[in-house]
Amino acid sequence: MPQHLDLFSEQIEEIAERKREFLEIGRRAGRFPSARTWNRGTEDTSDISVWCSNDYLGMGQHPDVLEAVKRAVDEFGAGSGGSRNIGGTNHYHVLLEKELADLHGKEDALLFTSGYTANDGSLSVLAGRMKDCLVFSDELNHASIIDGLRHSGAEKRIFRHSDPAHLAELLSAADPERPKMIVLESVYSMSGDVAPLAEISDIAKRYKATTFLDEVHAVGMYGPQGAGIAAREGIADDFTVIMGTLAKGFGTAGGYIAGPTPLVDAIRAFSRSFIFTTSLPPAVAAGALAAVRHLRASERERDALAKNARLLHRLLTERGIPFLSDGSHIVSVFIGDDATSKQASRLLLDRHGIYVQAINAPSVRTGQEILRVAPAAVHTLSDVQKFVEVLDQIWRELEIARVQE
Repeated sequence: MPQHLDLFSEQIEEIAERKREFLEIGRRAGRFPSARTWNRGTEDTSDISVWCSNDYLGMGQHPDVLEAVKRAVDEFGAGSGGSRNIGGTNHYHVLLEKELADLHGKEDALLFTSGYTANDGSLSVLAGRMKDCLVFSDELNHASIIDGLRHSGAEKRIFRHSDPAHLAELLSAADPERPKMIVLESVYSMSGDVAPLAEISDIAKRYKATTFLDEVHAVGMYGPQGAGIAAREGIADDFTVIMGTLAKGFGTAGGYIAGPTPLVDAIRAFSRSFIFTTSLPPAVAAGALAAVRHLRASERERDALAKNARLLHRLLTERGIPFLSDGSHIVSVFIGDDATSKQASRLLLDRHGIYVQAINAPSVRTGQEILRVAPAAVHTLSDVQKFVEVLDQIWRELEIARVQE
């Protein structure tokens, strides 16, 4: 190995204690949250129950979705065959974009291969091509937002997390004539808290700022027809661009933005992460389309998810097990120590067949380690009760701090 590559070995050694490990699992279609995991280095498998999946509503195994995927594979094959500009625009891409624009009440929508590339590619164009744009970004925004703004080259101000007063203070200090953009998420992926969208919308109007709202952890789960938190609050029209994903509530893969046609056209024309990549396989787009259409007509999955989340919040509170927010279905159980969080995760898996990933830096700050628990619509109320009982045992055994009454 070339000598200069030793640098990477040294860097990995420096983070050895918080090195990430990946659990190899296969979710069982039709039986999720049941999955199987392969024992390292062997072909032996074990049965587990998954409690940290982003397929919050179980749409990745819904019969309508599976049938749509199979039908599209039989009709169009496995891949799209090219980028959207060169032979890779399938009819399902067009239908899905129209469906997503209609879901959010926007003029147009555009598909990307992931939520990451949707944020990166869209923000690099919107902030980068708006002359002298000044961007105001929540301090806990996702890495894809951070990267998109960095690639845009636009000047940026960071406002304290979900702090409208600080945002207003920063905006008031800016040149009134300068173009401004506010970028935030509705539901934050690690803390599970919900942004004060109404207040931020009012501030954006006051200072005439364009708004870009990431609803990745909300689309499908909240609002009329699953259109997200802004739609739930009745203010979706106040946000210029809505960004979402197909990989969480809709159970497949891909990302998208929805907004005014001129902005979508600009992103379509200039976004490098849209132009220079192979498009989503038609079968993925077909499955996503089936998921979106189903969730626009069905409340059953959202109701089940909400009931599970409320029960989990209540049971954890009763036992004094700390978690970061009761505002959403993302229940981040707080531990605050990397080694302990990994130990708790390992005990859950090895003793009880329960998979919850321990989250450490850089996903959260050092000293803010969590178990990111995500009850799904496919868990039962009994599953939730048993999960908390097991977690309570581990809290007792490891002597993890509890909330003091």
